[in-house]
Amino acid sequence: MTLVLAIYLGCGAVVGVLAGLLGIGGGTVIVPMLLVAFGSQNIPPQYYMPMALGTSLASIMFTSISSAWSQHKRGSVKWDIFRNITPGILVGTFFGGMIASRLPTLFLKLFFICFLFLIAYKMISKFQPKASRQMPKAAGTSLAGVVIGLVSSFVGIGGGSLSVPFMVYCNVPMHTAVGTSAAIGFPIAVAGTLGYVVSGWNMPDLPSYCLGFVNLYALLGIAAASVFTAPLGVRLSHSLPTAKLKKIFAFFLIIIALKMLWDLV
Repeated sequence: MTLVLAIYLGCGAVVGVLAGLLGIGGGTVIVPMLLVAFGSQNIPPQYYMPMALGTSLASIMFTSISSAWSQHKRGSVKWDIFRNITPGILVGTFFGGMIASRLPTLFLKLFFICFLFLIAYKMISKFQPKASRQMPKAAGTSLAGVVIGLVSSFVGIGGGSLSVPFMVYCNVPMHTAVGTSAAIGFPIAVAGTLGYVVSGWNMPDLPSYCLGFVNLYALLGIAAASVFTAPLGVRLSHSLPTAKLKKIFAFFLIIIALKMLWDLV
């Protein structure tokens, strides 16, 4: 159990830094590490993936608060965008979690692997949508939130990989998009967590330390470390060459995706 707790704490430390530094959902790291950790516990294999996704989203609740507060103090959060996108985020992520937990594990893993490859390509190619329009009105922004929330619930992320490009496309400066994305991660995490808790409620053979598809031990370890390291990531984002760091992280994601694909084969 000591080794498993160490994995949870280490995962949380890395996730906190990444959330503040790159503005990406920590699920890209949390989910693969949880899949490994669950293998050494008394958890039915068919629950590995939904539990990893649900626990990942639950941990992002804590990471996003710490990261968003640090970004807010730097004036990097557009709260009007947050207000407009949140209704769609809540709807999309909640029902996305309900749907994802009922899908076959194979589909969820393949979807996650494809998402990792896509994010890695985006980082390596430096792809950013051309800023060619302004933010839509409240209804349009909320509709975008539905899509962002739905995809986020399928891969257990805080949505930064989708919300940042969306805001940049709408002429929001990069640092502001990253800061606002950190705040948007909170309603994504809350709604997604509720979706996985409800869908996993009273499922047979779940350990007593699980709340639906949320592993409370894993959540405690990840949250305890990430809330302290997220502000560090924010400070680093304003001083380090994030372009180079994203390339390094992209190759790391490719290795994770290939390993998961190999395990499936």
